[in-house]
Amino acid sequence: MLKYSYWIHCPWNNAEEYDNLDSALKEPDMVVKLVLRKNKLKEFPTQIFQLKNLQYLDLSKNKIKEIPDGIGQLQNLQTLILSKNNLEYLPQDIGQLKNLKVLIVNQNDLILIPSQIGSLENLVYLDLWSNNLSTLPEEIENLKKLKEVDLRVILLNDAEQEKIKSYLPNATVYFSPSCKCKQ
Repeated sequence: MLKYSYWIHCPWNNAEEYDNLDSALKEPDMVVKLVLRKNKLKEFPTQIFQLKNLQYLDLSKNKIKEIPDGIGQLQNLQTLILSKNNLEYLPQDIGQLKNLKVLIVNQNDLILIPSQIGSLENLVYLDLWSNNLSTLPEEIENLKKLKEVDLRVILLNDAEQEKIKSYLPNATVYFSPSCKCKQ
């Protein structure tokens, strides 16, 4: 499994980590890394869109139900972590994050991935582990730089698993055993 090894060389690795949105908004142009993990957030704080240089955003372990379409404004974002929230959907606007390399949305309630995910041309790691997905859009075949995809603990039948593998011949895809279900 990817140990996020590419992160070692990321420019935000040595950047100051902001863990408070109010502090970050006092100097928005300086914020490269924002970690709002375990803040009991019920909504995505749209003030984040003011952080134009943001490269790393961690909103994991909150209670966020929806990511607004404005997420596409974060053009410098390279890592987006939305694990352990209450998300059912990702916005179509996610496809505008052209610099995104890591997308971690595990342990949510996702039932659909938008076809616009295929526009994330720099994505190298996609973690959808433990969601309610039954399929992925065929546009994922456009993700030529994708190296690893985690689809464990998702009920995908054999046919769907084979289809996903055919879309991503150069990526390592992790599945749980097939659900042996009809879809």
